[in-house]
Amino acid sequence: MVAGVDLTGRRAVVTGGSSGIGVETARALAAAGAEVTLAVRDTDAGARSAAAITAATGNERVLTAPLDLSDQASVAAFVAAWEGPLHILVANAGVMACPETRTPEGWELQFATHHLGHFALVTGLRAALAAAGGSRVVVVSSVGHVNGDVLFDDIDVEHHPYDPWAAYSQSKTANVLFAVEAAERWAADGIRVNALNPGRIAGTRLVRHIGVPTNAPASFEPGRSDGVSVKDVEQGAATSVLLAASPLVAGVTGRYFEDCNEAVPHEPGVRRGVAGHAPDRRQARRLWQVSLDLLAAGRGTKTAS
Repeated sequence: MVAGVDLTGRRAVVTGGSSGIGVETARALAAAGAEVTLAVRDTDAGARSAAAITAATGNERVLTAPLDLSDQASVAAFVAAWEGPLHILVANAGVMACPETRTPEGWELQFATHHLGHFALVTGLRAALAAAGGSRVVVVSSVGHVNGDVLFDDIDVEHHPYDPWAAYSQSKTANVLFAVEAAERWAADGIRVNALNPGRIAGTRLVRHIGVPTNAPASFEPGRSDGVSVKDVEQGAATSVLLAASPLVAGVTGRYFEDCNEAVPHEPGVRRGVAGHAPDRRQARRLWQVSLDLLAAGRGTKTAS
């Protein structure tokens, strides 16, 4: 995806960059010459990944910084520490179908991590992205978004029985809605924002909770796929790298991609494509305001857009 692309002088942040498709995305950007910061919860693991990327690419400008997306203080500290322009931000970190867990604010963990944490991070770094000129934000969503819209009447799943897959689905729909609204709001700043489905990636830590009893999609059952894309790590990172660096998508914004192409509309019974509820502009605007309100309540302060 970056063959022949020179990212020398560009600066990138990859959340969850110490494992899975995050580290492969970071490696590809570093191989093209970018300065890459791995924003990770486990800085020791991040340092090991950074050293491995440097050894593989010869790029000495692979850095590590602490970031826990479920902890708003950690997000605020990362934003405050950032200096200078930011050309590429890959919102990659995540957890899938975990047991019911809540942040200190009472937020459901998957929504707090996938959406609210990344929302605070990206909006907090907006000035750095605008200063870069032609910057790109890449939001890693999932085909799981087709299973459900955002539950605006119960985002924190306080009044419905907790289902890990329903919570995952709404958080991944939120990723797409964020990309749609950010693309619209920040077009004049030259910030391009797109979301993507990386596909089912074999052997990563993301699936570590699948062994617990859940209402998992049929595509997780042996012998079933329902059209879902099953990939290795390099293939899984390819769409992220395309959106982060390729001239083929220069100027493209507010879209949802899979398999290195813009996704077609979802059809029932097939776990591919983009669901109609995901790119809904009205819902995207609503989620943006709800997110600002939640973050303001969580911090006890006013939050600026």
